[in-house]
Amino acid sequence: MKRKDIESRTLTALEFYEKAAIVLSEKEKGNIEVCDFGLDNVEEIGLQILTYINTERVCAKEMVLTPGQTCPEHMHVATDGKEGKEETFRCRYGKVYLYVSGNGKKEDIKAKVPPTDISVFTEVILNPGQQYTIMPETLHWFQAGEDGAVVSEFSTKSTDETDVFTDKRIVRETKIED
Repeated sequence: MKRKDIESRTLTALEFYEKAAIVLSEKEKGNIEVCDFGLDNVEEIGLQILTYINTERVCAKEMVLTPGQTCPEHMHVATDGKEGKEETFRCRYGKVYLYVSGNGKKEDIKAKVPPTDISVFTEVILNPGQQYTIMPETLHWFQAGEDGAVVSEFSTKSTDETDVFTDKRIVRETKIED
């Protein structure tokens, strides 16, 4: 991604944090990560993340998805002999369409099917104040509704670099160009 696009997406994320009444320090405002998943289509497939803490035991993040933006299907797998990440999503603003393993059918989902490989369609809709826990090694993907969304994540240690994505084109680390 171009640096100017990252700066623009960061400013947009800050606007969403304000809408959700989430107060950030100046340092935190400078630590927002813009993820394009290597697809150069951040408007559709992407995520803006602020990580508050990530220790050996816990992780806390605030995630912003702009309207219709999707975090692609993935799972958190075991690393270094430790179980994969368990995470709880709590919607703070907007609406989030979360899809997990189960009996759901593609034709029944309310979200727009993203331009990536997906295989799970059991739908969980989160509105502000609602939350859902995703157990380790559970395939999942999520998308913001028409107003965008802010989601708090509370989890065990995050090792995003080891996430396994269904779409093999996806690269977790954003490459920055000038």
